[in-house]
Amino acid sequence: MRKRLFVVACLAAVVAAGCSGDDQSSGPAGAGGAGRALNVVATTTQVQDFTRNVGGDRINLAGILKPNVDAHDFEPSPADIDAVAKADVLVKNGVGLEQWLDDVVQSAGFQGTVVDASRGVAIRPGDGAEGQKEGDPHIWQDPRNAKVMATNIEQGLAAAEPAAAGVFKANLDAYTARLDALDAKVAAEINGLSNKKLVTNHDAFSYYIDRYGLEFVGSVIPSFDTSAELSGREIQDLVATIKAANVKAIFAESSLPPKTAATVAKEAGVRIVEGDGSLYGDALGPAGSDGDTYLKSIEHNTKTIVSALSGI
Repeated sequence: MRKRLFVVACLAAVVAAGCSGDDQSSGPAGAGGAGRALNVVATTTQVQDFTRNVGGDRINLAGILKPNVDAHDFEPSPADIDAVAKADVLVKNGVGLEQWLDDVVQSAGFQGTVVDASRGVAIRPGDGAEGQKEGDPHIWQDPRNAKVMATNIEQGLAAAEPAAAGVFKANLDAYTARLDALDAKVAAEINGLSNKKLVTNHDAFSYYIDRYGLEFVGSVIPSFDTSAELSGREIQDLVATIKAANVKAIFAESSLPPKTAATVAKEAGVRIVEGDGSLYGDALGPAGSDGDTYLKSIEHNTKTIVSALSGI
């Protein structure tokens, strides 16, 4: 099915390219060309937001993943492949998160600049699951890693459009200051907790947990990858662990159904934090939500965790 999708999409991209009369696309791949903004495609909602903040009005940004869409279980569309085919720059999270991206790039015939936002980030070991052997891909959950990611994006955009390098650097500096302020605020709020034991829907918060000194008790889905499942015995073991550890709550995620997490919470006799209180794990939220930007998503997650674990 996936192969058929790529073939159809590739044909669609070829046809679209052949029918286009826009002479702005005649410049070399990877260069914005004089007098026009760079065409940039970013994969996940987080790298889209970083790219938007760094690129500002000097880029035309298209995103592949949409709000509240799970990056692990994603099938690209012909429109996604067409967008990549027309891009000057492609920004990815990296660390094996976008397992589908190599096929998209090949089908699109993309020849522009690829920016791996994970370059230089200290990666936590993988969990051994298929597709996650490169390590834990949820690197953005630590704002210090977000700074590295934004810097990689700035460097990639500047290399593709040197004339706008000063603008990109100024935008990066302003955004970095906001990330520093966020990091300090979250650290102060988490530091005030006496109970720091965390159970989530899947193992997407290890970088956040390590950064702020929380204690990871377990996850309903025992993997970085949301396609993994708990066996009946594993559910029983998790319930027992939650009871023994005096866990106060299980946190659902905005991009995952909360049914199994709610079942575990009920059996363990603890609160399930769901609905508007769900954490933003693999994706940001839609426009107008508490998680429609990276900064707001981390603020929301922190407020939710502090409130639930302190019993507020």
